[in-house]
Amino acid sequence: MNIVITGGTGFIGIALCRHYLQKHQDAVTLWVLSRQSSEQVKQLCGDAVLAINHMDALNQPIDIIINLAGEPIADKRWSAAQKQRLLASRLNITQQLIDYIACAKHKPHCLISGSAIGYYGDQGSSPLTEDSPPQDEFTHQLCAQWEACALQAQQYDVRVCLLRTGLVVGPDGGFLAKMRLPFQLGLGGRIGSGQQIMSWIHRDDLLAIIEFLVNQEQLQGVFNGTAPNPVSNQEFSKTLARLLHRPAVMPVFSWTLKLALGEMSQLLLTGQKVLPARLQQAGFRFTYPVLADALSASL
Repeated sequence: MNIVITGGTGFIGIALCRHYLQKHQDAVTLWVLSRQSSEQVKQLCGDAVLAINHMDALNQPIDIIINLAGEPIADKRWSAAQKQRLLASRLNITQQLIDYIACAKHKPHCLISGSAIGYYGDQGSSPLTEDSPPQDEFTHQLCAQWEACALQAQQYDVRVCLLRTGLVVGPDGGFLAKMRLPFQLGLGGRIGSGQQIMSWIHRDDLLAIIEFLVNQEQLQGVFNGTAPNPVSNQEFSKTLARLLHRPAVMPVFSWTLKLALGEMSQLLLTGQKVLPARLQQAGFRFTYPVLADALSASL
């Protein structure tokens, strides 16, 4: 099976490449579409990975495309220019994939394209499934345009799965790496009111979901990539502190975040209670359905 991964040098992509190479080394040929050099890609993702900087460089038919590329949404303040960069980093690569599919003599069987639970916008504590309507705000607009671009592949009879991912918990990176140090120093605590819901998922479960969607040829459309037990920010903070044997008594006040981050502070001060309804209906079983177990495996 020939697989192309975009975003292969990121926190999820590196783990996905290594997962496929370890589990299916003799059955999979893996390409990573990246601006980094071949040597850098191999160092991060594994020696057997083939690096390309454009889809035109492919010389074999592709069976599966896994699209994870996109500039991190929380790394910089949301100026008008940064919003455009966030959108362009997703749309440009996704459109390149669509252009490749349109011209390919042998079409891929499946495109799995990343999205995020930001699609739903701020929804408080209301349970959200794949059928829930969104709130129209920047994160929704970003994800909606990204998804619409990926869905163009359907006109070429390619099965498309859109994966709306929550906060990914795992070792050696991701948002947990940014939280760990202050909590280890006893400086952690709730953010704002602490009542905002955090829909999270362990990275290993996310990798398993991607492989599940690859293999289940009857599945298509939108899937929420979240664990079945979202928690409040206060509960998340208390659980992390307990596992690190530290107190969680240093709250971050809302006004401080709004002053420092502007509109982007809404990522931390609001939330969504997102449930993986379609995955569970399809029979997917989570290894880490409970937060404490997911964090324990990540620290």
